[in-house]
Parts: sequence; C-alpha cells; structure tokens
Amino acid sequence: MTSRVDPTISKLPKDMQDLAAAVAALPVEHRENVESLFQQVADSTRRRQRILSLVQEALSQLRLDMKYLLFDLEATRRERDEYRDALDQGGDEE
Repeated sequence: MTSRVDPTISKLPKDMQDLAAAVAALPVEHRENVESLFQQVADSTRRRQRILSLVQEALSQLRLDMKYLLFDLEATRRERDEYRDALDQGGDEE
C-alpha cells in the first residue's frame, strides 16, 4: 500500500491484514478510492481493540477486588462469631 496506510497493519486481525494486501494489489486509480475507507475501518478496529483491552483489564481488576472483599467478609464474619461466642460464654458464667 502507499505510505498513507498505517504501518501498524501487522497489529490488526488477519482478515484486516488480508484486506490491506488486497487493497495494495489494486491498480492506483482504484486503490486511492478504497484506501481511505480501509484506513477508517483499520482505525475503528484499533479503537475497538483498545476498548476491549481496557474492559478486560477492568473485569480482571473487578474479579480481584471481589476476591479481596469476599475474603474480608469471611474474616469479619469469623470475628463476629468469635465475639458472640465470647459474650455468650461470659454471660453463662454469671
């Protein structure tokens, strides 16, 4: 393709790379018509990839946060039960 096409084509999905190669193989008069459209689609694809990556990272962080919260909840419940048992045993001795 001409120099107007982004050199990061290799980071696109395989079907987009194939399309880039097909566009590059077109005669110049047709390539100029299709090239800008391809670039828009490629930019959109990269943007979606970045968004997907951010969403996956956020979900991973959320899962980790949930694990910590569940651990903390269980620890708090154990402490509560221990204090109840201690209060019950203290009240029985009177």
